[in-house]
Amino acid sequence: MAWTAEDRNWMHRAIALAREGEATEGMNPIGCVIVRDGKIVGEGCNEVDLRHDATAHAEIVSMRRAGQALQCNELRDAVLYTTLQPCGMCTMASVWAKIGRIVYGAGREDVHEMYFEDRHLDTVDFIRDAFRDDLSLEGGLMAAECATLYVPPDADVSKMEQFNR
Repeated sequence: MAWTAEDRNWMHRAIALAREGEATEGMNPIGCVIVRDGKIVGEGCNEVDLRHDATAHAEIVSMRRAGQALQCNELRDAVLYTTLQPCGMCTMASVWAKIGRIVYGAGREDVHEMYFEDRHLDTVDFIRDAFRDDLSLEGGLMAAECATLYVPPDADVSKMEQFNR
């Protein structure tokens, strides 16, 4: 994939948000930026623990903020940049919001398996099966830098310490 300078710029912003989330109690190191017409319309980090809300993933938080800012629920022509491959919930929300492009940094193979669903479902499956041929999914932008925010794939993490299990 030939990434543009604009893609890198927005991913740098998502990484900065992830680092803010890591440093803030109740937040987690997943950052997301939603851009339309070259401007940020929504951004955030994972706020699940802060809000006591299982749906407060960085992508959902960003979509909610974009919807409020634009006073609409459709984000046509928007690009969602996120530091970690979106989960099924966030991918389906992107489908429903009519986001045009998803760009992520670290993917399933770059981080510990605890970050993803148990049934080997992949974001690509959700998009393929969602009857949206106008939504593109591109992964691996600054993957190594994004992966440093998370537990590595070969880390020995006890089941008690793992989330999403």
